[in-house]
Amino acid sequence: MRVLVVEDEVRLARALQKGLRAEGFAVDLSHDGPSGLESARAGNYDAVVLDIMLPRLSGYEVVRALRQDRNWVPVLMLSAKDGEYDQADGLDVGADDYLTKPFSYVVLVARLRALLRRGAPRRPVVLTAGDLILDPAAKQVSRGGTPITLTAREFSLLEYLMRRPGEVVSRFELLEHVWDAYSAGEANVVEVYVSYLRRKIDVPFGRRAVTTVRGAGYRLELDGG
Repeated sequence: MRVLVVEDEVRLARALQKGLRAEGFAVDLSHDGPSGLESARAGNYDAVVLDIMLPRLSGYEVVRALRQDRNWVPVLMLSAKDGEYDQADGLDVGADDYLTKPFSYVVLVARLRALLRRGAPRRPVVLTAGDLILDPAAKQVSRGGTPITLTAREFSLLEYLMRRPGEVVSRFELLEHVWDAYSAGEANVVEVYVSYLRRKIDVPFGRRAVTTVRGAGYRLELDGG
């Protein structure tokens, strides 16, 4: 398995390279945003370990550019920044997982292997559910041709649900992928944001796209409600 590590802390990058090679991975290194993006575009990697705070081009910008290229290589983001908003920002632009420094090397390897097991499923450029349309690259949402303005968190929540149309998604899964599950604050934050979302994508149009499955979670209806 070929892995690209994009990390500007040279000692950390080399330590990761050495450790991952010992686990059987083939590992290349880049130490800034532009070279990391170039390598990721050209290298046919199975996964990318990507720092956020990079010289010249941030990790956010690198992963956003990859997704705009329709490059769906699994990306594990690393950051010295902590907090739910940083994690949500990374997921919003297209990262697949997130670790905060300092991290456990054992956990990093486990997360990386999990990403590799899942592979890089082809992701639709534009997501649709009936007349509800979400464009991840352009950060635009509309229903029946009418633009809908969402906050970054509302957009991330809707995108996560629209990538699993017809499936029941638990509150914990939403906390884990849209928020930081360990610092999300009040337990009802998901309910609050689902309510916000319904007021914007459903109520004005007389629809019920986002339904509550009692005791299980939430589901986005396949026909958009």
